Amino acid sequence: MLNNSIHYIQNELYCDDVPVQSIADELGTPVYIYSLKRVLDNLAHIRAAFGELNPHIHYSAKANASLAVLHTIINAGAGIDAVSSGEIYKALRVGTKPEDIVFAGVGKTRDELRYALEQNVGWFNVENVLELQHINDLVAELKRQPTRVALRLNPDIIAPTHKHIATGHKAAKFGLSIETVKNVLANRSQYPNVRIEGIHIHIGSQLHDTEATRQAVMVALDCIKPYSDIRTFNIGGGMAVRYSPDEAIPRWEDFGAAITPLLKDYQVILEPGRSIIADAGMLVISLLYSKVQGGEPIYITDGSMAELIRPALYEAHHEIVPVIQASAGSPQKAYHIVGPVCESADALGHNIQLPEIEPGALLAVLTAGAYSMAMASNYNQRPRPPEVVVAEDGQSWRLARRRETWEDLTATEII
Repeated sequence: MLNNSIHYIQNELYCDDVPVQSIADELGTPVYIYSLKRVLDNLAHIRAAFGELNPHIHYSAKANASLAVLHTIINAGAGIDAVSSGEIYKALRVGTKPEDIVFAGVGKTRDELRYALEQNVGWFNVENVLELQHINDLVAELKRQPTRVALRLNPDIIAPTHKHIATGHKAAKFGLSIETVKNVLANRSQYPNVRIEGIHIHIGSQLHDTEATRQAVMVALDCIKPYSDIRTFNIGGGMAVRYSPDEAIPRWEDFGAAITPLLKDYQVILEPGRSIIADAGMLVISLLYSKVQGGEPIYITDGSMAELIRPALYEAHHEIVPVIQASAGSPQKAYHIVGPVCESADALGHNIQLPEIEPGALLAVLTAGAYSMAMASNYNQRPRPPEVVVAEDGQSWRLARRRETWEDLTATEII
């Protein structure tokens, strides 16, 4: 979606004050482009939306773990929500204070837990009783002071979102059941090397109303009601971004208003990811060929599911626009925008209204800052694209990650 950072100036697409065409001319396509200005604007907006709670914000690195993006967010005062030891490593590389890292994730290995303890991360969001035991034992083995833990509650609430990104219903792999949380809290003395000081919920991503979140918070509050020493409430992330102009989503202020009366006496942690980075990014691709199959017009591009898997994985929609707009009144048709990967699922968009363009023309896939490069692959042995950031002042751009080479494809292999 177009916004104050990704917009047209005299029919040419810009990222802040930088023409997108100029970046593609120098680096080629596909290429990811992120506006750091928009990232900071989104972060400030979220802080304001939950202002009365004065939350600690931990950016969810799984959405986009580019070092340049992480560095910008950390310098703006946020922490990191990590779901692997690799994300912890990258967070530390950009200067995140260990105490500002939350280690989440449903399947942490003992080696990952050990690494996190050795790095003195601030919080563990625990999702399994055996995981809690592992942490307790490792703290003793490493001769550390008791570490802080939040129990991730599965509140058995169906989130209003796609089934693949709903995480709070009873059949989901995530979190601890209500009964398990109550049992752990009643038997905390079994874990002398951990301090259970928080409760954590995250019922899903791209949430389309606030009521399910409010209900989940109430369930969690009931679980911890007998324990006055549990004063930290981590509500995860999940706030939605708009992927199409007609998509109805709650404002971030609506989430703040829904939970503030419930949590005003708690220290609140937020873990937004998509809502900070998604609409700050785009994937720029080039048209290779066009054809008509079965009466359906198709644009074949050099962008694929290897660079943006969300449409294939979630049937997700992204707006796709020309980098150079056609003249006013030019006829448009509904095109299927597909890639070169050998899969029928390799499509970036269906029935996208576009003018007729020639091979070599550029298209921009919008709202592609989250879960694009983060989920990219080398399928079909495609080198992954470069990442570009436009500076916080919007005036210049730089390479944040170079394009992979064929040599990179075999760098870790042994014949």
